[in-house]
Amino acid sequence: MKILFITDNFPPEVNAPATRTYEHCMEWLKNGAEVTVITCAPNFPKGKVYDGYKNRLRKEEMMNGIRVIRVWSYITANEGFFKRILDFMSFGFTAFWAGLFIKTDVIIATSPQFFTTPSAWLLSVFKRKPWVFEVRDLWPESIKAVSAMNENSRIFKWLEKLELFLYRRADQIITVTEAFKKNIEGRGIDGKKIHVIKNGANLGLFQPKEKCAEILKELGLHNKFIVGYIGTHGMAHKLDFFLHFVKETSADNIHFLFMGEGAEKLKLLKIAQEQSIENITFLDNVSKNKVIDYVSVIDVALVHLKRSDTFKTVIPSKIFESAAMRKPILLGVEGESKEIIENFNAGLCFIPEDKESFLNCLYEMKDDTLLYQEFQKGCDELVKEFDREKLANKMLEYLSELN
Repeated sequence: MKILFITDNFPPEVNAPATRTYEHCMEWLKNGAEVTVITCAPNFPKGKVYDGYKNRLRKEEMMNGIRVIRVWSYITANEGFFKRILDFMSFGFTAFWAGLFIKTDVIIATSPQFFTTPSAWLLSVFKRKPWVFEVRDLWPESIKAVSAMNENSRIFKWLEKLELFLYRRADQIITVTEAFKKNIEGRGIDGKKIHVIKNGANLGLFQPKEKCAEILKELGLHNKFIVGYIGTHGMAHKLDFFLHFVKETSADNIHFLFMGEGAEKLKLLKIAQEQSIENITFLDNVSKNKVIDYVSVIDVALVHLKRSDTFKTVIPSKIFESAAMRKPILLGVEGESKEIIENFNAGLCFIPEDKESFLNCLYEMKDDTLLYQEFQKGCDELVKEFDREKLANKMLEYLSELN
């Protein structure tokens, strides 16, 4: 089977969309598929092209057996709604033209970014091939949740109409949560063509290991109880909530480690500086292989999203990679994510943006050694269910139904 995958995030970028796509493609290669990925020059999240790459009209490379075609797009940082829309639309346009010249049996487009999907639909029309809409976020609903757009605006309503049009035209829809599937079905889309392939962890890469002594020494974190947040620092994650009180936990040898980039990072750094918070460390992104060493030093993995009904449908992928390394989850997300953590007893759940709830869970996890060990056992059970290899193979089975 020849698979064409359209995505604006792909390695060497290290965010969750890039990782999911790359690891799925690698598994499909093992099962005999030929995979071509159309993407852009790596630039996430700062909107700056990575060293060794250029924002060219077209550049082709091979990445561990995957044919990767990088096309030009308007590149901007993950800041400002209209600039991001221009970024998305330009990539959708150039990806469509590149895709016209690629032989394929099935076309996949992943959202967000949303404008990959009109390109996939148009390519399916021209090529007379089936196409799959992979829904990793309910867009444009998610931009409403972070107050980035008025839901009553003409643009928002037009985007919703386009979203429904594409759901109807897709031969298959792959969602990453059961809640996404339920939402789409509830809007009149045939549930028989909707399948759920959740996020997971690469168990060959993320495995339990001793704390990295070099990092502990470098950051001065010996004998600290380390709460780690590793991922995007965006509007949806509401990380500034923690900065208003983490200073209070310093006397109890609790230290916060925030690693990643995003639209809110400069704001967070400013708050930390203004409040002279000493028990928090901010780090930039590192490679996927290196991030394992940083996960090794944390004691609990912090996962948080802004309190919103929209985010009750989301399952942050960082849950699975942290659990694979036996790091109990301190979860501030309601809905399906909470159900997973509680069902597997893999950590504690607090009310998003609720200081008292968070601190109660934090100290319970820190002070009760036996409970902490039970959570580690729960992590072991969780990752058995969310093994990336199994999930990728299941998705390939669904794709094969279209061939």
